[in-house]
Amino acid sequence: MFRLAHLSDVHLGPLPDVAYRDLVSKRITGYVNWHRNRRQFLHDSVIDAIVGDIKASGANHIAVTGDLVNLALDIEIDMAKQWLELLGNPHDVSVVPGNHDAYVPGAFDKVCRAWGNWMTGDGANPPRDRDAFPYLRLRGNVALIGVTSARATAPFMATGYFREGQSRRMARLLDATGAKGLFRVVMIHHPPIRNAVGPHKRLFGIGRFQKTVLRHGAELVVHGHSHLPSLYTIAGKDGTVPVVGVAAAGQAPGGSKPAAQWNQLDISGDRDNWTLRLTRRGLTGASMPPVELSSQDLLGETPPAVSAPLAVKG
Repeated sequence: MFRLAHLSDVHLGPLPDVAYRDLVSKRITGYVNWHRNRRQFLHDSVIDAIVGDIKASGANHIAVTGDLVNLALDIEIDMAKQWLELLGNPHDVSVVPGNHDAYVPGAFDKVCRAWGNWMTGDGANPPRDRDAFPYLRLRGNVALIGVTSARATAPFMATGYFREGQSRRMARLLDATGAKGLFRVVMIHHPPIRNAVGPHKRLFGIGRFQKTVLRHGAELVVHGHSHLPSLYTIAGKDGTVPVVGVAAAGQAPGGSKPAAQWNQLDISGDRDNWTLRLTRRGLTGASMPPVELSSQDLLGETPPAVSAPLAVKG
């Protein structure tokens, strides 16, 4: 069995002191949003509890699907690198960036330089820009394919992009790993599902992503961005493919979104006979440490649940 831990939307805080010159951009809206809304519900102690629970689970690998930071300030990017070093060896942790990691022009390339060891495909050079995505990592009989949807956007927008060049590269990786009979996990920040988030947060290229999976196959898609423990399905080459979201890893109880969670994904079997069990673990009320919240089979004898988000408040 291969145990994959999935977490997302860490939003490491608190925000460092910000110079006025750093706020002459989209960052001013994010700065105000942090102080009005996020500051009271995003806490490092919550993240520490989630990470401690992941490490206690004996996970073989950790997937982080974006939004490690808030405004993509240089000091935040460096702080996130230090956090990744504590989270795990780059061999055992895979990261894809989120929209907050690419908050303003130039931030994406800085993230690539700082976090590149956690976003590098096997045998490849560390990424310098978005053309290095998707990347491929093979761990046991699992293929981890890291896609980027992150791009700087206008104020009040948090959209993502999945374009033709990345689609072609992803198709080649899906074909090659499918031919080897591997369990293919696609990691992306924005949910590749219509109406999963509001129009100002949507992924441009949802149809392109879904067609790529339909034509070339995959066994699982994991994402963040919505801050919801959601479950959808899309059509794949050999049947339905679960698309699994997760609550924000830094979310304290009491907010409008569910309190912090992570997904434990247990993968067993082999080609044409995979089993996949999803166990959601997280906070309930003010309790710590995290506890098991739900568990279900997504592949195997029990089919995936009806495609819908589980928007339960924490």
